[in-house]
Amino acid sequence: MTVDWNLELTEQLDRLWRDQLRPRLDGMTAEEYLWEPAPGCWNVRLREQADPARAVGAGDFTIDYEWPEPDPPPVTTIAWRLGHVIVGVLGARNAAHFGGPPIGYESFAYAGTPDEALRQLDDAYGLWIKGVRGLGAEGLDRRCGPAEGPYADHPLAALVLHINREVIHHGAEIALLRDLYRHC
Repeated sequence: MTVDWNLELTEQLDRLWRDQLRPRLDGMTAEEYLWEPAPGCWNVRLREQADPARAVGAGDFTIDYEWPEPDPPPVTTIAWRLGHVIVGVLGARNAAHFGGPPIGYESFAYAGTPDEALRQLDDAYGLWIKGVRGLGAEGLDRRCGPAEGPYADHPLAALVLHINREVIHHGAEIALLRDLYRHC
């Protein structure tokens, strides 16, 4: 039996995206998007309301960010988690591997509304899944290259698995935050 690993890898994420994660994000309110469930949350904030020591971003809204991350790490909001998936998970990899525009936490214009963030997320996801589908077996075996730092010599298949885990992981966190918001 021959396994189409490209199909298996894309379907793992895309089925979750289509059937569970993306539908769970519909109908999000602005209050929910920015809700801070604990003191000291990292969030997306209007530039003039942000702490300049940890506010990064190019537009009217910034994201709270420090590197290295504080220990213990702060609780993050839905807005922050969406920004992280859009920029750090999908956007950086789209830029490095699939012809996406250059992107970074410092240079990105973060969304102030859930509708805008979901458009950004849809765009980043669309480019990612299209790029992965186009890899084929030969592309999955290709090395990641310098954009992936210490993982440069790993095959792109390993990166695809990592990104699948990241989207699933952060998607589950966002879904939980939505559940908690409705019950608090």
